[in-house]
Amino acid sequence: MLENTKITGFADEIHADIAVQVKLLKELGISYLELRSANGKNIADFTLEEARALKKYLTSQQLFVSAIGSPIGKIQITDDFEAHYITYQRVVEIAKIMETPYIRMFSFYIPEVETPEMYDDEVFLRMECMVEYAKSQNVILLHENEKGIYGENAFGCLKLFDEFYGEHFKCIFDFANFVQSNQDTLEAYELLNPYIEYIHIKDAYCGTGQVTPAGEGDGNVKAILKMLDLKGYSGFLSLEPHLVEFGALKTLEKNPGKRIMTNGEAAFTIAYQALRELID
Repeated sequence: MLENTKITGFADEIHADIAVQVKLLKELGISYLELRSANGKNIADFTLEEARALKKYLTSQQLFVSAIGSPIGKIQITDDFEAHYITYQRVVEIAKIMETPYIRMFSFYIPEVETPEMYDDEVFLRMECMVEYAKSQNVILLHENEKGIYGENAFGCLKLFDEFYGEHFKCIFDFANFVQSNQDTLEAYELLNPYIEYIHIKDAYCGTGQVTPAGEGDGNVKAILKMLDLKGYSGFLSLEPHLVEFGALKTLEKNPGKRIMTNGEAAFTIAYQALRELID
């Protein structure tokens, strides 16, 4: 199943040290990583010189970047956008250095006491600015669903894709994030199927939201992977285990919660093996 797909993953969940990340990826036979942080530093905070040095190292190790796992759009919709946009522009340059067209991004956190619809205009204005810049720079923004953002469920995502979908704005489908947002993943897949470009592999339990290896939770991972296979999906399957407390977690999630393991290398290996069982 999914024979033409490529496995990648958030290697910073293995260890903060990029050398340790690389070692395990090579042991598992994985040639790609979704680059979120290296040596404890978020990729969005890298200088262009640091990014070039990292790219040189990864190339020497015969590893490639599937996507930039950026934090773009992972701020409150009420936060200042100008400074964030400058960071976004640097991330675009880093994507070019890493020789990947893909940049993972989000659609802004909405205040908990308010509805996403209250911020339609501001969200769409910001998204339009970023999509237009992506077009001008020939990169592809991949919108990830995440609890608490404008596009946390399939209906919010669909509004964005109805407006902006095209060569430079496409969909990441994340099973666990939908589960944690009380969204049925089969319904989400049916609605978003035409827009999916990239898959994040993690699963979760309904109710608690606890993340699990793929196939063990309530995300219908196996069923949806079968549907992707039937439609000829040949993109990336990106491991995002979230089974262990890793260095950057507190800056990545609003409510990180408890993790079920303490060893990043073991957790990543378990996540990889769970995926292999589903697709082999």
